[in-house]
Amino acid sequence: MTESVQRIYPIGTLGTPWGAAEKALWLSQQPVKRSYQAEVVSPLQQIMSAPALSACAELLSYGTLDYRTHQLGTYPLYAVKSRQFDATKPLLLVTGGVHGYETSGVQGALLFIREHFARYASIANVLVLPCISPWGYETINRWNPDAVDPNRSFVADGPSQEANAVLALLQQFPTPLVHIDLHETTDSDNSEFRPAKAARDGTVNNNWNIPDGFYLVGDTEKPAAEFQRVMIEAVSKVTHVAEADDNGCLIGEALQQFGVVNYAKKSLALCGGMTDALYVTTTEVYPDSPRATPEQCNQAQVAVICAGFDYALAATGVSL
Repeated sequence: MTESVQRIYPIGTLGTPWGAAEKALWLSQQPVKRSYQAEVVSPLQQIMSAPALSACAELLSYGTLDYRTHQLGTYPLYAVKSRQFDATKPLLLVTGGVHGYETSGVQGALLFIREHFARYASIANVLVLPCISPWGYETINRWNPDAVDPNRSFVADGPSQEANAVLALLQQFPTPLVHIDLHETTDSDNSEFRPAKAARDGTVNNNWNIPDGFYLVGDTEKPAAEFQRVMIEAVSKVTHVAEADDNGCLIGEALQQFGVVNYAKKSLALCGGMTDALYVTTTEVYPDSPRATPEQCNQAQVAVICAGFDYALAATGVSL
């Protein structure tokens, strides 16, 4: 059952959208809690130095986030792509860290690069963006410093530097066959981020029950039910899958099949809707469960990527 509660957020006036002063106050309360350089960039560079991987992959700098107007400096953005790009082969796309606070999306992408990138690069073109929102990663935040959600900003000339950089990069590549976007649903969605969003927008906060377990969000316009089912089956061997609530829903959406709901991704300007990929899914790991360790969360992300890639490649006649 959806929990309908008006939680009073400590910034702003109830019913009035934030202005510049409220956004500045919010930003002043977002301290750095971990290091993008130490936890993402340095491990990525170390992974890429392995001879087997450097032979088939290259590290690509696709832009720099510039938040010097907020006295926050700059953040380099990185992707890993197949070194020998073959236009006759399909493109497999992974994105992580659109919401920087969703840790296993970032760390799961790094784990996939280290353990599986070379295998898929031998039969397809592979592109992985492990951490789209580095400031969000450092401050464990859903938004960027402008109080903008990058995952509602994947439109041309949108309000998010993070999303715009990704869209510019993808203009250099053909349409992917498959796009897997790595996310988490956390308890802080209800305790912090949904109340903050309601305060920012001057609306009423209606929390939903946080699902206890993993689930997927397919695309309403191309649900690809069997594709989703195969990935749920794979991840169920790593961690538990969320059961529907009493209304047959997850996060307020009707269950389509076990562990799967759908969103209209393009109309919501979500990362998962930014391409015309035939096969699309968004992962939702639940790291706050007492039944799941951080390593399980990372492995769950990897299990989905591999199962999704295997299904999509086989469905289009590529020999694995």
